[in-house]
Amino acid sequence: MGLVFVIIQIALLILVAPLVSGIIRKIKNNMRMRKGPSVLQPYYDLAKLFAKDRVISKDTSWIFRITPFVILASTIAAASLVPVLASKISLYRMGDFLTIIFILALGRFFMCLAALDAGSAFGGMGSSREMFISSLVEPVALLSVFAVSMNASSTSIAVLSGVHAVRLSSIVAAISFFIVTIVETSRIPVDNKETHLELTMIHEAMVLEYSGPSLAMIELAAHVKQIVFFSILANVVLPWGMAGSLTGLQPAVGLAVYSLKIAGISLIIAMMEISMAKMRLFRVVDLLSFAIALSILAVIISAGGM
Repeated sequence: MGLVFVIIQIALLILVAPLVSGIIRKIKNNMRMRKGPSVLQPYYDLAKLFAKDRVISKDTSWIFRITPFVILASTIAAASLVPVLASKISLYRMGDFLTIIFILALGRFFMCLAALDAGSAFGGMGSSREMFISSLVEPVALLSVFAVSMNASSTSIAVLSGVHAVRLSSIVAAISFFIVTIVETSRIPVDNKETHLELTMIHEAMVLEYSGPSLAMIELAAHVKQIVFFSILANVVLPWGMAGSLTGLQPAVGLAVYSLKIAGISLIIAMMEISMAKMRLFRVVDLLSFAIALSILAVIISAGGM
């Protein structure tokens, strides 16, 4: 029963992930007094890319060809370990939060290799920036969840998502992890997915050589990765309102609470994106330094029992 539930949950996450991106874009356009595209536009974009032909440079190797599959597979594997509706499911005990970070790092590693493999100047620039930022953001993510795990005495996803106590350390860790979410999902002020200026790109600079179904898989993986980080923030760092089991009305209540959390996170991110400008690359270090300070503070507060 638990395995079937997880499979259904993964399928729902994959289906809903582009919708979350569409909702964020729609909120931003409404706040700017613009009509903008429909919330279903990400689905239309993916369908268009899957219908196109794939163009691959003759100078690329097998790394370039398998990278979209590795990125999508690693993202879906990470999604399978993130609780959404209930915490006590057997599959969540297969790995802890460290496992999720390492799985997502595998996709990032191959993405950077593929960008270098294409021989593009912008691909090399994007890879360099991506690894520079990831070296700063991954410790913040680990420290943020470590502060929460100290409260639960475990790094297990199942245990962390079952802790419903409201603590000061969890709130501070949530703020720190929210900054991690902005960075990992390539959001303003760190990155801008909508830019057409190559010199300001980070993530988009690495996928310029991809087209057709390969680009569609990378874009779908980006949508899924976004909802994975939203789910970690909603149900691991701040797990209030999650169902403890799959019995009765608990999954329905858990789905309602989860939807409200995701909607709230989406609204906050949309408001930030329209009220802030993209930072210069080295100013991102200041933002991540602040996040590191917050995560260390969360660990100290958690060690103090608060």
